[in-house]
Amino acid sequence: MKLDRVIAVRNNKTIYRDGDVCVKVFNDDYSKADVLNEALNQARIEETGLNIPKVREVTMVDGKWAIVSDYIKGKTLQQLMDVDNENKDKYIEMLVDLQLEVHSKVSPLLGKLKDKMNRKICQSDLDATTRYDLHTRLEAMPKHNKVCHGDFNPSNVIITDEGKAYILDWAHATQGNASADAARTYLLFWLHGDIDGAKKYLDLFCQKSDTAKQYVQKWMPIVAASQSVKGNEKEREFLLSWVNVVDYE
Repeated sequence: MKLDRVIAVRNNKTIYRDGDVCVKVFNDDYSKADVLNEALNQARIEETGLNIPKVREVTMVDGKWAIVSDYIKGKTLQQLMDVDNENKDKYIEMLVDLQLEVHSKVSPLLGKLKDKMNRKICQSDLDATTRYDLHTRLEAMPKHNKVCHGDFNPSNVIITDEGKAYILDWAHATQGNASADAARTYLLFWLHGDIDGAKKYLDLFCQKSDTAKQYVQKWMPIVAASQSVKGNEKEREFLLSWVNVVDYE
């Protein structure tokens, strides 16, 4: 395996290209169970028929765990937005359409979104009263079994030169309520500093899915709290500022 072409570097992993494959190498301290779970998630999503890179193998590279998948040549939706801002609305619509396609699928063996969120809320730095309130709110939300990506943003969609879209990074995939997944995407636009994009995305998602905006908004504090256990200090501070927001304009 020739690992001399770095595609991306994240907090706990480095992604390389080797010919027609992409090799995601995790840091020494990355959980073996999490690596195997990510590969399993990806394999299960393959079975839904969605356009995603297929897993080739899970292996070790210099004593570190790695997942080998198809390499998809193209540009991310984020890259396209950055260089072609005039067509931003078109790209956001493409993002929403792809997310609705994801939500149209089921994968009964995926972990449950509510279980994952409950665990994350338990791990947060929030006080017991706030955690109790969030757990109660979460349990009151309707139970669904739609495939949810968990990190659906323009950087995780690649458009090939032929115009075919592929969805990347299924580490956080679960089955659950699509509006929770939409709330997460909305917050990711905010984290990226794109408030205008966040508003356009939410308006379009609610319009195309025939979902009340207030319903997605109800998920915001719960999603923000469950996501606050990871990321840098600035991100955590931002996410925790949403935890007590029930309604906003």
